[in-house]
Amino acid sequence: MSARGELLARMRPHRRVLAAATSLGLLGSAAGLAQPLAAREVLEALERDAGLAGPLLVLGLLVLAGALVSLVHFWLLERTAQRVVLEARRGLVARLLRLRQAELDGRAPGDLVARATSDTTLLGEVSSTALVQVVNGAVGLAGAIVLMGIVDLPLLGTTACVLAVVGAGIAALLPRISRAVERAQAAVGDLGGALERALGAIRTVKASGAEPRETQLLGDAALAAHRAGLESARYQAVVGASTGLVVQLAFLSVLGLGGARVAAGTLGVADLVAFLLYLFYLSEPIAQLAQGSTQLQGGLAALRRLAEVEALPIEPEDDAASPPPGARGDAATVAALRGVTFAYPGGREPVLRDVDLAIPARGLTAVVGPSGAGKTTLFALLERFYEPTSGTIEVLGTDLARWPRAALRAQIAYVEQEAPVLAGSLAANLRYGAPDAPDAALDAVLEATGLDELVARLPAGLATEVGARGVGLSGGERQRIAIARALLRSPRLLLLDEASSQLDAGNEQRLGSIVAAAARERAVVAIAHRLSTVVAADRIVVLDAGRVRAVGTHAELVEGDALYRELA
Repeated sequence: MSARGELLARMRPHRRVLAAATSLGLLGSAAGLAQPLAAREVLEALERDAGLAGPLLVLGLLVLAGALVSLVHFWLLERTAQRVVLEARRGLVARLLRLRQAELDGRAPGDLVARATSDTTLLGEVSSTALVQVVNGAVGLAGAIVLMGIVDLPLLGTTACVLAVVGAGIAALLPRISRAVERAQAAVGDLGGALERALGAIRTVKASGAEPRETQLLGDAALAAHRAGLESARYQAVVGASTGLVVQLAFLSVLGLGGARVAAGTLGVADLVAFLLYLFYLSEPIAQLAQGSTQLQGGLAALRRLAEVEALPIEPEDDAASPPPGARGDAATVAALRGVTFAYPGGREPVLRDVDLAIPARGLTAVVGPSGAGKTTLFALLERFYEPTSGTIEVLGTDLARWPRAALRAQIAYVEQEAPVLAGSLAANLRYGAPDAPDAALDAVLEATGLDELVARLPAGLATEVGARGVGLSGGERQRIAIARALLRSPRLLLLDEASSQLDAGNEQRLGSIVAAAARERAVVAIAHRLSTVVAADRIVVLDAGRVRAVGTHAELVEGDALYRELA
């Protein structure tokens, strides 16, 4: 669908309000068009020494009516614009959260945020104010031209020639304005991405003494956005100046020709004054046309940027919360990979190669290997963040492709290596994956992870705000919160990606007991480098260059695999 077609589709739910606003705008234009005629009546009454009360009353009522109509007109437009923005942002945010992981990995979050904020604001302007301004401006211009023709055709011809010349120049600039606005919005998105990059690692920036370098980089991004904005501003300034120029040129032409005709006795003074009033009235509809047209170009540019996001593939939305038919809850193997090969989009070499692996329904499976061996990628495939390039994955005896994502992820809890904590209360973070979990279950995981002591120390307990990215917590506390959050879901499969990397010896030992207890009831797969985690595992999988090199217990692998001996 073209940008214009998309614009019309977004306007359709608000067509009645926009039609009312347009009607009010036209009514206001009509009141404005009638004012010069009323003014002519006042002048003619003066010439005849007739009473002025009637003509002045009519003129005053027209002015008052025009002001009141304009008030309601602009309120309807602004309200509609805000609703369009709200709908666009809700739809875009919902889509962003459902984008496939590959699409999210390849885009700067700051740019996506800019599309959901500044681009949607431009959309609100164009879908209400701009289009109505164009319609009202066009109708007002047409009405003024008709009435000017009634007053005097030769003067109208002079005015039309000036309008045609300047109007052609403005029309030639409109496509350039659209392209300039699109570049400006893209530059704002780049600035947002650069700022998000720096703020997301602000402690590293400060610890590295990199503030001057980052300031320079962000300043360069801001300068690029500034320059792109100036390009758009130059074009819009030319259009704005042209709207005043066209009236001034027409005024000079009409004044010269009209004055000559008044002197020759072929045109009355009242008619010349009425025509000049209409001429000055033209400044408003011409400005509406120009402003509406430039806003329209900016809005179409924003729509194209929004359409880029809406064209990205998303994870299908499904409401199925239960496993698919054929999934066996009593299966001895919770997950199995058969001949799985995977390469990231755009990557040349596979990260996983012909992997065969079965994960028992109970017990602790440790996954070890050098950096880049494919350990975290294995977890991403189990969560269906990505689809395997070849081979099959089964969960509870059913092909992963048959699982609705919501149902699949309800069976799995994933503790990421970074252990992210979201801004909000501690309780909200713990219940994030299981908002309806009973208090007793929450108390149990708090005790199991040692977080009960942390809660007791906090001034507001579970209601304590943890700050953006859990800034008020230590790394170990964030990891324990992530583990507690996973355990609260009571999953069939618990994935731990370096879950003990930031724990001290005492908490690591406690985590070992937690994992061991969890592994008696479910499958636990842990990516680990620490020997304590590996030794306690029921089985250990050694990955090397994306392949399963060896599988066995700690003792077996120390005896039989050189790479494992090196890692251990």
